[in-house]
Parts: sequence; structure tokens; C-alpha cells
Amino acid sequence: MGRQVLCTGFAQGRITALRRLVSERAAGEGLAGKRLEDFVLAVNEITTNAVLHGGGSGRLRLWWHEDRLWCEVTDEGPGLPPGWTDAAHTPPEHEPRGRGLWLTRLLCDQVTVVSGPGGTSVRFAAARE
Repeated sequence: MGRQVLCTGFAQGRITALRRLVSERAAGEGLAGKRLEDFVLAVNEITTNAVLHGGGSGRLRLWWHEDRLWCEVTDEGPGLPPGWTDAAHTPPEHEPRGRGLWLTRLLCDQVTVVSGPGGTSVRFAAARE
């Protein structure tokens, strides 16, 4: 799998601290500039989704593999509605949900989503500039 950088749980009220920790670790691992900002924004979006829609808490892992910093966010919520795991289009303006995954796909590399009644796992990566 590669060299682990971080593995931690999170819950509502801890997203800001988690975002700060991820930013520090990712910067310490060599991500910088726009790549760092984009990666941290994606982490924020996906962890917020886990809290709001995935049961209120989750787990985050960061690791290096093949010159990319990978992030995996998992939750134990009810899973995504059908069609949400592979939707790559811009969500309609009237739809209040769906922007976190869409934005993560724009900001990061190799985004994969696995979802079912036992939870959701979102995995994405960023390469150093």
C-alpha cells in the first residue's frame, strides 16, 4: 500500500482540526501551493459529507503510493443514492447536494467511490507539483 502518513477518526465538530492536521502532514510530505490547497479542500468536502450524510463520523487515512499522496475517507452511513458514485457532471443549481464529490473529482487525481448500505469509501490522490 505504501508508507502511511496519517490514520485517524473524526466526527462532527472536529473537521476544522482535521483539516489543519491534514494540511500540516501533506505540506510536510512535500505537497505545496495549489496542489496542497486543492487536496485539503477535497479532504474538507469529503469529511464534511461523511459527517452530514454518512452517520456523523468517519475514518481518514493518508499514505504515499507511486509518487502520490492518497487519502481515503470512510463512513458507516446508509450509502449514496443510486447514480452518485460515478456522476461526473456538474450538479444542478437547485440540487443542494452533490458538490463535494464533484469538486473532489475536479481537484484531485484518480477519485474512486465505493458505497453501499454499510457505508461509503472515497479515495483520491494528489501528486507533488
